Amino acid sequence: MTNPVILVVGAGPGVSASVARRFAREGYDVALLGRDRDPVETLAGELRARGVRVETRLADVTDVEAARESLTGLAQTFGRVDVLHFNPSAFREKDPLELEVDDLLADVALGVGALLTAVQATRPFLQDGGRVTVTGSMAADQPWHRAASLGVQKAGVRNLVHSLDATLRDDGIRAVSVTVRGTLSGDGPFTPDRVADALYDAATQDEQHWRTEIPYEG
Repeated sequence: MTNPVILVVGAGPGVSASVARRFAREGYDVALLGRDRDPVETLAGELRARGVRVETRLADVTDVEAARESLTGLAQTFGRVDVLHFNPSAFREKDPLELEVDDLLADVALGVGALLTAVQATRPFLQDGGRVTVTGSMAADQPWHRAASLGVQKAGVRNLVHSLDATLRDDGIRAVSVTVRGTLSGDGPFTPDRVADALYDAATQDEQHWRTEIPYEG
C-alpha cells in the first residue's frame, strides 16, 4: 500500500512547515508548492533527512495556469492527494482609505481565489476520505483596520470552505478551516507547531459530527 499524501499550498516557514512535519510524523508523504525556492527546499531537505518522501514545485499561486500545472504535476507524481492544505494570505499594512481596489483584489486572489485553483486542480486525485484544510484567522471576525485586506481574505476563505464542503461531501471529501484566535509566536499556545496540531485534529475529526470551521483558542 502507498502512504497517504498531504499537498501543502503556500509552503515555507511557519505554519505550513509545521503542518508538513506534523502529517509526516503520521506517515504521510509530502508534496510542497511554494513561491520561493530556499524555504521550500530547506523544508524538503529536512523532511527527506527523516526518511519522508517529498516532492516540490515552485509557482505563484495567483498565476492560475502555472499553479494548476504545478499542482497537477505534484498530484500525478503521487497518484493521490489525501489532504490538501491551503495556507497563503497577504499581509498589506494599509487601512481602508489607503487601500487601492487593485491591492484588495490582488490580495483576495492570493488568500481566497488560489484555494479554488488548488481544489479544482487536485479534485481528480481527492477520493472518498479526502480532506481540504485551511489556515484561518481571527481577522475574519476581528479585523485590524491597518491591514484591512487580511480580514477580507480570511472572512472570504472561511466562507468558501463552507461552500466547498457542501459541494464535496457527497463524495466523502470534507473541508474545514481552523480559525486561529491569537497571534503566532515562538512560544506559548500559538506556536506554528501548536496550530499544526489543531489542523491535524481538524482533518481527522469524526465525520459524523463534522464541523467546517473549528476555532483554535490556544
